[in-house]
This record gives sequence, C-alpha cells and structure tokens, in this order.
Amino acid sequence: MPASQTVQPAGQPTVVPTPVPRRRVPRWLPLAGVIGFIAACAIAMLLILGFSNGIAGLIIGLVAAILPVPVLVGCFLWLDRYEPEPARYLVFCFAWGAAVATLAALGVNSGMSWIFEHVGLPDALVAVLVAPFIEESMKALGPILLLWKRRREWSGLTDGIVYCGLSAIGFAMVENVLYLGGHGYAAGADQYGPATGIQNVFLIFIVRVLFTGFAHPLFTSMSGIGLGISSRAADRRVRWLAPIGGLLLAMMLHGTFNLLPTLSAATGQPLIMLYGYLGFMVPLFFAVVGLAITLRGWEGRLSERILPRYVNAGWLSPPEVAALGSLGRRHSARRWARRVAGNAGVKAMRSFQFAATRLALLRDGMQRGLNREPEDIRHAAAEEERLLTAIAGYRSIFVGRDPQTPQAFWDGSNYQIVFPDGVTRSVSAPEEPVVPVPVRLPPQPVAVVAGWAQYGPGSSYGMPQPSAAPPYGPAYGQGYGVPPPHNSPTYPQGYGTPQPPVTPPYGSGYAQGYGVPQPPYGPSYSPGPSFPPGPSFPPGPSFPPGPSFPPGPSFPPGYGSQTDSGAASGYAGQPGSGDNPDLRPATPAGYSVPPTSAPGGVTPRPDTAGDAQAQGTGAENGHSRS
Repeated sequence: MPASQTVQPAGQPTVVPTPVPRRRVPRWLPLAGVIGFIAACAIAMLLILGFSNGIAGLIIGLVAAILPVPVLVGCFLWLDRYEPEPARYLVFCFAWGAAVATLAALGVNSGMSWIFEHVGLPDALVAVLVAPFIEESMKALGPILLLWKRRREWSGLTDGIVYCGLSAIGFAMVENVLYLGGHGYAAGADQYGPATGIQNVFLIFIVRVLFTGFAHPLFTSMSGIGLGISSRAADRRVRWLAPIGGLLLAMMLHGTFNLLPTLSAATGQPLIMLYGYLGFMVPLFFAVVGLAITLRGWEGRLSERILPRYVNAGWLSPPEVAALGSLGRRHSARRWARRVAGNAGVKAMRSFQFAATRLALLRDGMQRGLNREPEDIRHAAAEEERLLTAIAGYRSIFVGRDPQTPQAFWDGSNYQIVFPDGVTRSVSAPEEPVVPVPVRLPPQPVAVVAGWAQYGPGSSYGMPQPSAAPPYGPAYGQGYGVPPPHNSPTYPQGYGTPQPPVTPPYGSGYAQGYGVPQPPYGPSYSPGPSFPPGPSFPPGPSFPPGPSFPPGPSFPPGYGSQTDSGAASGYAGQPGSGDNPDLRPATPAGYSVPPTSAPGGVTPRPDTAGDAQAQGTGAENGHSRS
C-alpha cells in the first residue's frame, strides 16, 4: 500500500492527503540579491576612497585609472570570439573584482598592517605575506561562484582566463584609484601644491599602468586556467584540485612580484627590481600570452573534430564544418551571407556559427562524461535538439539564394544535385572542401545588332550578371578541388573539368534552351526607301579550297568534358535555389543515414529531403581544412 494513503476503520472512506505545493523562490530574487550586494560594496568603496583621497584626488585618480581599462578588456574579449560569453556574466566578474574583492582586500590588508605594527613586524611584510593571499582569493571567488552556479556556460580554459581576467581588471582599476589619487595627487598637493600632485600622478601612471598594468590579470589568469580545467574534467579529483592548484600558483606569483620592490627598498639596490622585472615578469607575460593565443583557436579545432559526427548523420554538410575551423573562414562565410541575403543573412550566419560551436562543446562534454546525473543527461539531450533545430532555422535564411548554384543538398553520405536537365544525381564528396576565394566575374558579353545592345541569356544558368562587389566564386565554396587564383577567369557553371569561357557568336541563338532569346531593344520601324542597285563588277580570282579537318569532339549541352562526378561535388546544399519550380526534383525517399551508421550516439536526421530548413548547404559553406 502506498505510504501516502491512510488506513481508515471499516466503513470509513479512505482519505488521501493532498500534497502541499512546494514554494519556489522567484528567479529574480537571487539576481536582485547579487546586484544589491555588489552595489553596496561599490558605494562603500566610493565613500572610503573619497574620504582618503579627497574629492579632487578621487576624480583625478578615477579618470587616470579608467584609461587603460578599455584596452585590457578588449584584449580579453578578443580571446573569446569563437563562442562569446554572455555579457551579464562578464559584467558580474568585472563588478565583483572592482567592488567586492577590493573592499575585502582593503579591510584585511589594513587590519593586518595594524597587527604587524603592534607586534613589531615591518609593515612591508603585509604586501608579501598577506596581500597575495587575500587579493587572489577574492578576485577568484567571483568566477568560482559563477562556475558553481553556471557550469554549463564554461567551455574550457579560455572562459576561465576571460572571467578571471575581467575580475582582475576591475580590482586593478580601483586599486589604481587609491594609488593615483591618494598616494599620487593628494599626497603631492598637500605637501607642495597641485602641480606636484599632477607630477606624481604621471610618474605613478607610468609605473603602475604602463609597466605593470598587466600584473593583476596575469596572476589571476592562473586561477582562471585551473577553473577552466575543472569545468571540462569528468574526474572529481581534477575538479577540486585544478582550481586549488591554479589559485596557489597565482598567490606565489603575486607574492614574488611584491617581494621585488620590498627587497630593493630594504637593501637600497634598485637593480633588484629591474632584473626581477626583466628576468621574471616579462618572460612570464609572454609565456601566458602565447598560451592564451594557442587556446584561442581550440574551439575552432574542436568544431572540426566533433561535428563530423553530425555530417555522417545528415545534420550538417562537410563544407559547413570546414567553414567553422578558423576565424578567417567564419569571416568569409559571413561575407558570402551578406552578398546573397543581405544583413539578415549576416545575422543568421553569425547565429549559425555560434550555435554550431555550442553544439560541438555540448557533444564534447557528453563524450567526456561531464553529464552523469539523469537530470544533466536529459538537459544535454534537450539542448542538443534545440541547437540542431536552431541551426536548421538559421540555415534557411541564407540557403538557396545564390543564383550561381543549382539545387542540391547533403544526405549524410553523398550530394544530391539537380543538374540543368532536371535530373537529380548522387555525387560523392571529395576528401577536401575548398575555401571561398573572392574572384571578379567577367562582364557579360554585349552584342551590337543594328545599333542596339543585346545581352546574353537571362536565365538562372546563363552568364552570371556582373556585381558591384567581387563575390565569392565559385559561390560560397561551390565545388571541391583547388580554387582558381584571384585574377583567373571564372569558368562556366557546368559540371566536369572546367572549360575556358566561350562567348557565343553574336546574333546567334541561345545555347541548349537556357532561357528565351530576348527581342531587340527599342521600337521597330518600317523599312526605309528603296534605291536602285549599284554597278556590278566582274568576280575576283578563285582559289583552291583549303585542307579539311575532322570534326572536333562533341560535348553534352550545358556540361563540361566529363559527365561523371569529378568536379560536380562542388555543388551542394541549395535546396529550393532554382527560380523555376519545374526543375525541382521529386522528393526522394530516405536520404538520412540509418541509425546504425551514425557514430558517437548522434541521432540520424529525419527524412526531410524536401525541407529547405533542414537540408545541408554544402555549396554555400565550402572551406578547406588547410
């Protein structure tokens, strides 16, 4: 019998108690609490700095301390371009370092300085023994809380460096206000006047901002590396030990840096500071910068390594995955999207790239075993489905709009291409996609007939129209193989080996029924007056006929010299791109890969061969892996 039921005496009805609904905390309440706490700390720091520096010192110190902040913040945001973090989390980390961490560090450092003074220890030991511990702990506490509550938003080491770096920038900004406004302007103005105070501000600015302005972000980035390792680790021991190791390393580096000026002042040897700066700080700075730049491309390489599983399942096409491998390829893809779909295409392509990167990170976490709890597994599966649906929706905005490519799509193993004769043929994918190379299309031939200009055929498979800006050709990764050089002529859109462009004879008919011949421009006129024939002349001398040659090879209409799938693999993924619905093939049954052929647990794509929102875009997204 269920425990929720109560046994009643005979003849009495069984009463089942109604469960009391659990009261849920409103979602805005924790957010309001965090904002209120940070705002209170910021107000307290503002009052402390205003009381210690004075109004003039506070304003001057604040202006001078804000100057390097945009540059430092821009450097950290530059590292996180593949999958930018939500702005609210970035602001939280910066505000935490500027308000909470500085208030706690100022209170602890001031209290320990008072204790050291009464015990008889030199006050300089506070900067070596106490300040590194409390400052690095408080700067890292904000990102640690973010990792605890929003672990899914962390994608690796780059996120840890960015979050902790922004916290350190906020801390350094407020600390510089204290040094520039208090120890600089206020101290000099009280002793010798405002001119001396401004001079002190310049000297301190050079030392603390220009020479050592990277110190706080450099030290705290060690904590960020530890947090980043913890965010992508499945082993619980690594999850706990990596942040502790990164935090200890940050404390040791910070303490060593503070020890240099302390030894220089105690021994009277300024060269200690100079040698320590050149031999310790500068190499460490360049080493961490090199590591950060190397990690910057990790998410792009991860996309190329993980997303081919979705290619085999029919969700993505090979060129789409290759287009995500580097920032240069992504920029080329956005330029192509702008050319074929305008601003809406650029926005859709950017969202497509972001969603694909999130999908790669999600699948990588599933393979690493990061989602072990049943709730986490269900959330990961739902997120994967949401991202795949979003990718198909973004693709539908820019796919099928390039007039230089035929209808085609990727079914998971081959390209299904609609040839100009209306027949859909299966073409296998080559080993290497190609990147879009910007080439200038040749101008359309102009035939002068009776004083009027006639242009070539106007159908979708005729000569491409000239454009104001050089488009990508052949289209956005149309075709595989080696792309033509920048200034080489563009080949016709046939299949097979590219042939040199052939200009149709002036006044002749149009080739193979590509469009209807255009009538001459301008109105027609009645024939003019007739005149008598001119004088006749005797015929000229005759010559023997020249040698005859056998006729050249014939080619099928509208194609190259090959009818196989050699270069035809370049066309892919343009469902519904033709303007003529009669050329659209009947929906073939079952282009998706069977479930047994999709490795890595990726769900095969459903049979949506005729759905423009779910088909691959191989032709639009061709990029090389080089």
